[in-house]
Amino acid sequence: MTNIQPATTNIEQDRWSRVKGRLRTSVGEDVYTSWFARMDLESVHDEAVHLSVPTRFLKSWIQAHYAERVLSCWQAELPQVHRIDLSVRTAMRNAAPVKDASVPQIDTRRLERTDSRPVAELRAVATAPVSASHDALGGSPLDPRLTFASFVIGRSNTLAHAAARQVAEGRRGDPVMFNPLYIHAGVGLGKTHLLQAVTWAGNSGSERKVLYLTAEKFMYGFVAALKTQTALAFKEALRGIDVLVIDDLQFLQGKSTQAEFCHTLNALIDAGRQVVIAADRPPSDLESLDDRVRSRLAGGLVVEMGSLGEELRLGILKSRVAAARAHHASFDVPEQVLEYLSRTITHNGRDLEGAVNRLLAHSKLNNQPVTLEMAEREVRDLIRPQEPKRIKIEDIQRVVARQYNVSRSDLLSSRRTANVVRPRQVAMYLAKTLTLRSLPEIGRRFGGRDHTTVLHAVRKIEALVAKDVSLSEEVESLKRQLQSEP
Repeated sequence: MTNIQPATTNIEQDRWSRVKGRLRTSVGEDVYTSWFARMDLESVHDEAVHLSVPTRFLKSWIQAHYAERVLSCWQAELPQVHRIDLSVRTAMRNAAPVKDASVPQIDTRRLERTDSRPVAELRAVATAPVSASHDALGGSPLDPRLTFASFVIGRSNTLAHAAARQVAEGRRGDPVMFNPLYIHAGVGLGKTHLLQAVTWAGNSGSERKVLYLTAEKFMYGFVAALKTQTALAFKEALRGIDVLVIDDLQFLQGKSTQAEFCHTLNALIDAGRQVVIAADRPPSDLESLDDRVRSRLAGGLVVEMGSLGEELRLGILKSRVAAARAHHASFDVPEQVLEYLSRTITHNGRDLEGAVNRLLAHSKLNNQPVTLEMAEREVRDLIRPQEPKRIKIEDIQRVVARQYNVSRSDLLSSRRTANVVRPRQVAMYLAKTLTLRSLPEIGRRFGGRDHTTVLHAVRKIEALVAKDVSLSEEVESLKRQLQSEP
């Protein structure tokens, strides 16, 4: 057996630097920064490499997910190495011991060299309780009105409500049925209401830890943790949550923040914890997010909450009036006024609630009953023109494929035959003119093509439509089909 001496020389440290370089190349910069940046070499001895990390969580995660990767990187440098030993070190190995094990231990001598703040201030950060540095883990504020009891169910939100209810009623140790549960809808259609209802219901008992965070709050918490040198404690705390609820995911920005969200998402799902997410569009349309995040989100249950039908709008109005009457017993809205409001205010639930608030304010402040004439006058600015239908690229591909008797997979393929190229170009042209998607996003949705290919197709069809009457009529027919389809 070959004995490799403990790593006390510059040679061994140089070798460790090369191993880290291989590891960074193998897993990528984001993963390396999150999981390996604070791994240290302790020794190389008896065909084993001894490494250390600062927390137990980091040790268990690397052992479970990257042990073989680390070993193979070492074997590329030293073929005789056959084992990786990973231990947890104290963060202040060379300093006086800290009595309180719950306090994050930071070597302030090292900080003095890299941070311009006074040493006393750095020590204050180093010895501050984790909770003080991570107030994001207290969660975003919850509205006590947004519960399952106050949620009005209609045809457009039945599935989303049922899935959210299933999550809320789960118990620790139960198999997770939908993970992640991803709910998307336009503004004011009830996403936040459902997510907060899940949080209220989950926290009504003490069995599970349920945390509700907006994407903005998640970003704030992660950035604050980086600034106070407690990012690992922040990560561990997040991964200890039983149900993580993230609202408004479309606002998640920043490469490192998105990478951390992806790692958190993977860690929770792999550990059998529940994740619930809401956004204003489906995962495939979140262009600012990394492909890995979009793929993981799409792998769960994706539910769309549709626009509010007239019957549902009437139900919401009655619910809001009943809630207002609990505090203002004399407040009354005639049935014909409710029917008028449900018929004319079609945009979203917040406009409906705003209408009820206006009627209540006018009635109470002027001491007048609510009438149809008064309602028409008070809510006229809330009556908006009907929004045009939001057309999806998938709809365009399906309708064009049907029109030209090809398959959707043909449109996405690399085939260059004439019977496929023209329909593909028409579909790309329609995607550019009927949606708000960018050229790179359209190219990605058409089999991973470059944006220059999409631009060429758009210009080609524009030029042909201008001089080819038959093609122009075909394109207009396709537009009508897309606008009229339910």
